[in-house]
Amino acid sequence: MAGKNERQRRQARERHRRQQEARLARQRQVRKRWAIGTLAVLVAAGVGTLLLIFLPGGGHQKAAASPTKKASASPTATAKAVAEPAHHCDYTSASPAAKKVSLPPATPDYTNSYQATINTNLGKISFNLLNSKATCTVNSFVHLAEAGYFDNTQCHRLLTSGIYVLQCGDPYATAGAKLSCSTTSKIGTGTPGYDFASENLTGAKYPTGTVAMANEGTANSNGSQFFIVYKDSTSGLNGSTGPSYTPFATVSSGLGIVQNVAKDGYSCQYAQTGGGVPKKKVLIDSVTIKKT
Repeated sequence: MAGKNERQRRQARERHRRQQEARLARQRQVRKRWAIGTLAVLVAAGVGTLLLIFLPGGGHQKAAASPTKKASASPTATAKAVAEPAHHCDYTSASPAAKKVSLPPATPDYTNSYQATINTNLGKISFNLLNSKATCTVNSFVHLAEAGYFDNTQCHRLLTSGIYVLQCGDPYATAGAKLSCSTTSKIGTGTPGYDFASENLTGAKYPTGTVAMANEGTANSNGSQFFIVYKDSTSGLNGSTGPSYTPFATVSSGLGIVQNVAKDGYSCQYAQTGGGVPKKKVLIDSVTIKKT
């Protein structure tokens, strides 16, 4: 009888452990879902007030959606400042990974200059990567691109009010997936299975043509998702606490492709966070990296 009771207790503890792990995984997915700092952009008609709303599950309470005041927001963690170009990068394993990939090398090629080209169904979009200002971010992006991590995916989120960006980089948004604005979808939550700290934030601005990292709203939660700014978004992205998203590249050609996608708007709207699924599908066939 004693042995049977002990087995039952072990089984109960194991069930409790699995339930905790599943709950933590769901909370992490919610935090990741909208990625751009878990911000909701709500611009009141005729007022233009920016409200910052943290999503549930991320350890924050939802701010009241009032058009007359701003919600206060601050990151829950701060990135350790490093001198750029960085000579060493820290990448922390985090699960679940949307698509398996190895960690980037801890020692970056900080003296190199890179150009990235996103080959899409609508044409090529090229970036100049800011390796001297966001070395570890560039190191990660180059690693993911060369591993084919972005291949056969689609850009899943468009913002057209207050913040003007097209968001990409989630492997859950496969080329063949039918994107929706359902809050139960995994699309928008994808990570490469590791996190790393933000860079290049001092005095950061987000003019037209900026490429920056999306994150969970904390300074150490960058992964694979990124966004392209097709219209100046400095005031919207800086918010009340200053810049929070690592600028790591500037568009050198193909910005008109993103701007045309923005003109078509979105097919459905994310009720909680603003923006929606781009009406014009942007399929990423591959991302090529060239040393310049």
